Amino acid sequence: MTSTAQAPQSGARGAHPEHLSHVIFIAAAAAMGGFLFGYDSSVINGAVEAIRDRYDIGSAALAQVVAIALIGSAIGAATAGRIADRIGRIRCMQIAAVLFTISAVGSALPFALWDLAFWRIVGGFAIGMASVIGPAYIAEVAPAAYRGRLGSFQQAAIVVGIAVSQLVNWGILNAAGGDQRGKLMGLEAWQVMLGVMVIPAILYGLLSFAIPESPRFLISVGRVERAREVLAEVEGKNVDLDARVDEIKSHMQSEHKSTFKDLLGGTFFFKPIVWIGIGLSVFQQFVGINVAFYYSSTLWQSVGVDPTDSFLYSFTTSIINIVGTIIAMIFVDRIGRRPLAIIGSVGMVIGLALEAWAFSYDLVDGKLPATQGWVALVAAHVFVLFFALSWGVVVWVMLGEMFPNRIRAAALGVAASAQWIANWAITASFPSLADWNLSVTYMIYTIFAALSIPFVLKFVKETKGKALEEMG
Repeated sequence: MTSTAQAPQSGARGAHPEHLSHVIFIAAAAAMGGFLFGYDSSVINGAVEAIRDRYDIGSAALAQVVAIALIGSAIGAATAGRIADRIGRIRCMQIAAVLFTISAVGSALPFALWDLAFWRIVGGFAIGMASVIGPAYIAEVAPAAYRGRLGSFQQAAIVVGIAVSQLVNWGILNAAGGDQRGKLMGLEAWQVMLGVMVIPAILYGLLSFAIPESPRFLISVGRVERAREVLAEVEGKNVDLDARVDEIKSHMQSEHKSTFKDLLGGTFFFKPIVWIGIGLSVFQQFVGINVAFYYSSTLWQSVGVDPTDSFLYSFTTSIINIVGTIIAMIFVDRIGRRPLAIIGSVGMVIGLALEAWAFSYDLVDGKLPATQGWVALVAAHVFVLFFALSWGVVVWVMLGEMFPNRIRAAALGVAASAQWIANWAITASFPSLADWNLSVTYMIYTIFAALSIPFVLKFVKETKGKALEEMG
């Protein structure tokens, strides 16, 4: 980190911009990438059964079509940082917007199954880019006094994107008479669901032209005068702009570019702290949270729920996800990361165990018995609520805080990659596991939720209130 001798204090930490509404607009525009991240990730939920029927494929092939986007996401996340450093944060957003648009059109008008899978990969690449560039840009542009609150826009946008996609799917299904393959505007309903993403994708692209480039990138390419203009725009004219420029230059010069080699050491290849980060990422996915967003409509239909009602339940689950995220944002700095994670794990164990119990009953006339049906529905909402108010937010907060400065960037990259791989493993395996035994599948998720409790208690240290420099 830089010292005060290297860069004079600029007054930026306590700066309150005169036009806070403009700064909020900039952060919200950047967070549209998060909205598309959430929207594109979960919109497939509405098309799963129609794709299975149209292409006459089994669960294994269907799982690959759904999960293949995650491969693109992993590649996009791994390359976005380098792309942004070369051509700028705004250009990176514009590329993502174009890819989202192309993916939406291609997915809505596929010639064959392989064609649909390809467009899913393209959309996944855009998701990966958006997952990296949005938080990075907001952190670089936001005034220090508002960075935490503005940074939370990304996570809020993701969960809103998930909810809106489910609401749109439900509306389109109703317009098509409750048939996912019903005709609408000359296309089947599921095609319209995937194609509607063109609208927010184009909006994201247009908004990217209305916000400034990051001062950090501008300084890195020698456009210092433009960087001063942007700093004045977002931090106010009362800030010592020359000192701020010097401050940013000093930080950039003193930064240690962590590499993969920095993570090696200890008994098991990686340093212990890196394994803890990987563990947090894997547990976050192995509780089966993305089953709720990728397959919930299919899940409810498999136990006899009417398709239209199944889409409505997917939407209400997404609303619960938003509520839980807001709760986490309120309490993560008040009661700490570890207590919130443990509370969430206990709640998830209860919700998942109740779902496993309900799904263990045989269907009667194609439906779960009434009591078990209601238990499964309520338990699914309980599970999502406790995930959202804990692991959904806490893991990302802790991954950003827990690693020592010298390895933070590389360690975060490895942990995030582990998260995408774990996400893919759960997403790709669920249809086949559900066909085999739905109750046992949910017991597996319950076991992982239960194991997360001793993992947190034994290995995870509290990071609340600690400076990043204290992470040793």
